Amino acid sequence: MALKAEKTIEVSSWIVMAFLLIRYVPKNKIREASVAFLFKQLITWLFGLAVVETGLIKYPSRLFFKHATKSSFTFEYFVYPGLCVLFNLYYPEKRNLLVKALYYTFHAGIITFFELIAVNFTQLIRYPKWTWYWSFLTMWSSNYLSRLFFRWFYKIN
Repeated sequence: MALKAEKTIEVSSWIVMAFLLIRYVPKNKIREASVAFLFKQLITWLFGLAVVETGLIKYPSRLFFKHATKSSFTFEYFVYPGLCVLFNLYYPEKRNLLVKALYYTFHAGIITFFELIAVNFTQLIRYPKWTWYWSFLTMWSSNYLSRLFFRWFYKIN
């Protein structure tokens, strides 16, 4: 069976992300989680599709919608938005600027780290005209945009 590791990683990503969302999104925060999830999907749909269609990033092995889009449905539309939910729900709003900057850096860094592992050891993602620091900057920026929207939507000062 070709690309068995890639399929295992993709299915595992769905299971782990679903578990994390079920475990760490309190029932009274489901509305907030939905807003963060859908807004992050909007960002990843617009930016992710542009990056893939221009050939900057490729997803050679995809489990879902292989003929509908060149983008990775699992990562662009479920895993990243799910992580953004956790990012927004547990954001250290009352902490100092350094802690907030480290929070952004940690979240963008951990996603970039796992993406680099996928680039180097699997067929899930390829960087024809892309580098890890672009991924880091786009993750950081999309989390920032998501947080701005979240604060605006829920009128958090």
